[in-house]
Amino acid sequence: MKQKINSVNDSGTFENIMKNTSLAMREIAQELRLLIADVLPGVTEVAWEKQRIIGYGIGAKKMSEQFCYIAPQKNHVNLGFYYGADLDDPSGLLEGTGKKLRHIKIRSKGEIAKPELLQLLQQASRYLPKLNV
Repeated sequence: MKQKINSVNDSGTFENIMKNTSLAMREIAQELRLLIADVLPGVTEVAWEKQRIIGYGIGAKKMSEQFCYIAPQKNHVNLGFYYGADLDDPSGLLEGTGKKLRHIKIRSKGEIAKPELLQLLQQASRYLPKLNV
């Protein structure tokens, strides 16, 4: 089932960020986008074209209203988590050493089907106190 995504277009669009990305990376990003919408129906999407990231949550504020982001790269797509350092990650999918942020490098659409990835998204979507899910 296709879930509704509420886009906030003040800073750009998903499509504009993806237009200069390879077809393979666009397809991965689109699959991630749909998965995020399935995890949190009615999710708010905010695209920042200058930073080349698309954030997802309950509003436009990155660190207080969003739980994850998509960032296309040349050979992979980063699925980032704003509070990734606080997530339970027994499979060790998360990368990064920052105080809060963590990410997963997705190199193929097949990686999106990993149950561990879905579990991290579900966990992250409930992390923000404002969500009350």
